[in-house]
Amino acid sequence: MKSVGIYSLGCKVNTYETEFIINELKKSGYSIQPFDDICDVYIINTCTVTNNSDSKSKKIIHQAIRRNPNACVVAMGCFIAANPDYQEDGVDILLGNKDKSKIVSLLEEYFKNKEVIKSQYSGRLKAFEDMYINEFPGRTRAFVKIQDGCDNFCSYCIIPFVRGKCRSKKEDVVVKEIKDLVKNGYKEVVLTGIHTGSYGVDLDTNFAHLLRRLISIPGLYRLRISSIEVTELNKEVLDIFKNSSVLVDHLHIPIQAGSDEILKTMNRKYDLDYFMKKIEKIRSIRKDIAISTDIIVGFPGETDELFQKSIETCKKIGFSKLHVFPYSERRGTASSRMDGKIDGKTKKERARRLIEVSKELEEIYMRKFLNKRVEVLVEDAHGGFSYGHTGNYLSVKILGEYPHNEFVSVTIQSVDYPYCIAQKYD
Repeated sequence: MKSVGIYSLGCKVNTYETEFIINELKKSGYSIQPFDDICDVYIINTCTVTNNSDSKSKKIIHQAIRRNPNACVVAMGCFIAANPDYQEDGVDILLGNKDKSKIVSLLEEYFKNKEVIKSQYSGRLKAFEDMYINEFPGRTRAFVKIQDGCDNFCSYCIIPFVRGKCRSKKEDVVVKEIKDLVKNGYKEVVLTGIHTGSYGVDLDTNFAHLLRRLISIPGLYRLRISSIEVTELNKEVLDIFKNSSVLVDHLHIPIQAGSDEILKTMNRKYDLDYFMKKIEKIRSIRKDIAISTDIIVGFPGETDELFQKSIETCKKIGFSKLHVFPYSERRGTASSRMDGKIDGKTKKERARRLIEVSKELEEIYMRKFLNKRVEVLVEDAHGGFSYGHTGNYLSVKILGEYPHNEFVSVTIQSVDYPYCIAQKYD
């Protein structure tokens, strides 16, 4: 029995794909071991969304090679797709974002011939590569990849080039996958994709139609959308939010910049007026919904004044959390050819300031729920406390140890960042 260590970087799509690979390897008799162990095979599912992602991907690959020079090292994913000429002594199988589902047969081929395998698709991927998971060992929250690829071509983003066109998992397959997860005890499912709200653009359906089917699955208590563009929160989708308690009180809606000037050069598909009016509409339906976001600082042309406008915009909208990213130049994107580049020191300082704003906004949102009753799905329990999240993604620390993957009704008594402190409701 060959042992395998697996390391996944980046987004929830990678998390899902890595879990699928683990399941396939187990079914074929491989033993999954911690990545830090001496293994026969190492698999690194890479990321390339920023320069730091590239650096970390290369670092993890080098660690695997050094740990066991005799191991079969597999490097796959977005970093490999973005760098088709990448070569490294000790890397035996190179995959982009195609054929990850064939990992077992590729390993068999390598062990038979002991020759380097390069399976890197040149061009934009057009077919959805089916993967299916019915369990996520150790997790209370199950992910389901419903979509891949992106057609937006934001000026800073390499992902449309490495993930390909928008393409979707068949609706009946999504429904069956979630039904099976629910049968296996999962109470919360997260829909994930590269451009999740574009689901169905290549099929005879759409995201709203899929949501209607999913919220009616018996035993599914929580359905969460990992991320969605503001332009895809149309009337149909918002009507479902209005009328279904299965969809949680949380949306992650990337804004990316807080000024119209930068949004335009980013090639985003909205302006601030559109974004803010849509947020107002969402809150008219769900008053206390948590709305988190992604925002990039130090984009080419971002002056001090425009950065200050971003801070003001985030405070005005009242996000529940900011995921802050210093701009990272990606070779081949439109923004890499723009003037007005911002130096690293300035980007780092702007990121620090926005992270402080995020903490302020998080605490403001958390304090809205003081003395209120909420439902927490328990994820861990130790040292006399239980830990979990509410539907609106409050991180809650509960006095007392309660069963894993069970809901506990609690009253929030105080805020001790990053937790809401709570006691079971009697």
